Amino acid sequence: MSRRVDEVVGKAFSIEGNGKDIFALDYFPKNRHNSVMVNSATGRVFCVANQKGGVGKTTTAVSLADAFAKASAKTLLIDFDPQCNATTALGLEPRQYSSFIPTTEVVPPLVDAIMPAQTANLNVLPGSRNIADVEVLLRTNPEEALRIHEQLQQTVSCYEFVLFDCPPSLGHLTQLALFSSTEILVPIECEFFAMEGLVQQMIEVIKRIMEQKPDQLEFGGILLTKYDASLELTHEVEKQVREFFGEIVFTTVIPRDVAISEASSHGIPILDYAPRSRGARAYGELCMEILAPTRSTGK
Repeated sequence: MSRRVDEVVGKAFSIEGNGKDIFALDYFPKNRHNSVMVNSATGRVFCVANQKGGVGKTTTAVSLADAFAKASAKTLLIDFDPQCNATTALGLEPRQYSSFIPTTEVVPPLVDAIMPAQTANLNVLPGSRNIADVEVLLRTNPEEALRIHEQLQQTVSCYEFVLFDCPPSLGHLTQLALFSSTEILVPIECEFFAMEGLVQQMIEVIKRIMEQKPDQLEFGGILLTKYDASLELTHEVEKQVREFFGEIVFTTVIPRDVAISEASSHGIPILDYAPRSRGARAYGELCMEILAPTRSTGK
């Protein structure tokens, strides 16, 4: 059920660019066949992104990574958020310095910074408090994006599933994660103005990346989070999102569940902290929905 981004954008949006260059990765060189460098990943690489905060990006990235690993798939979670919540949610400590900023003339491979999580088959590239400096680095030295992209490609090609937990912005870090991914997964909170984070600017960024990576980027799906079936507003938001985006919206919804917040505060994935909770069941169902052949093959 995954869809190419141009199909989704073409169906759901009829906007034109506003003439303002908001894309940070135009400096990627063309190869000898005059097409942009392609991802070397052999598995599926998800960019979990939304420019709005508090919509469940980190919880989704962590819970899905844990679920994929429990399904015996070799999985990597990359913490791209300066808050490092994905790192601490798995009981790990953030790095003092970002793995993407070289401290010597020789840039060490990212594999040296990767740490195993408690769940078998799950590895984590921890976040760092100074990863915000990478944002500055990309802004002041655009050629660094190519170096970091190559670092990422050498790493993600070793895994069946890779998930980027992105910051709540459309800055250079999120754009780099999008460019390095094969699928986009967008959590939307069931609240008023739920789709505000998906219009205009975000779609423009996705369109530009699609132009750079023809036939390589798919819309993995839109996920409704913090779902409360007792609220009329929840049903109104769900109706609006499903009517607007159609089949790319996951059937699975993630309910409001205090166990999810408790699990993160204890540094334990929800599937381990409260395996019988509504949140754990929902993320297990989401994992199965993503792994279903009819979705992964685009049928």
